[in-house]
Amino acid sequence: MSYQKPRILLNYKDLLFTLLPLVLIVVAFAGLASQCTFAANGPTPGQIPNFDARAALQSDARTLSFPIRDPEVPDSWTPNSGSRDTIVGEGGGQVSTIGYITDTGAYMRMTQSDATEQALARFVIGSRYASGTEQVGDQKWVVYAEPAEETVWIADFGASRVLITGAGGAGAFTTLAQAITAAQPLTR
Repeated sequence: MSYQKPRILLNYKDLLFTLLPLVLIVVAFAGLASQCTFAANGPTPGQIPNFDARAALQSDARTLSFPIRDPEVPDSWTPNSGSRDTIVGEGGGQVSTIGYITDTGAYMRMTQSDATEQALARFVIGSRYASGTEQVGDQKWVVYAEPAEETVWIADFGASRVLITGAGGAGAFTTLAQAITAAQPLTR
């Protein structure tokens, strides 16, 4: 005859010993189905999506009403994404964005727009304030930097503004800023 405790005497220890075998069974099935892996070194980088930034920027140059630049980034940088958007409200405008993975694996993003600097900054980073400037060649870049937030640089090119941001360090920002400053607007 087996002994069972009255329900009123059951506690968390009893619950743990009941659920533990079930959890182990679920983990075993997930491992057998190759839906779960245990890596000693943490996550491994996946395949970078193939994105034709040149074609996207050419299309944006023909479609959007402001000058679009196609910067010559280092060959080791891989374009991986792009999009178009619209900033509504005061100072808003159209937006063209291209993302890159640098040679160190950091993501950098270039956003071009005919919106004002304030509207573009608000659209991308919210309510932060400028914290300084960087001079890259003849171009001044307004810097929005806060601890624990991605740094943002914005430059005014007259008929358009360009914003760069990402997880790269100062070198990646300078490299992208130099490439953008050197790039001439694409022909429509």
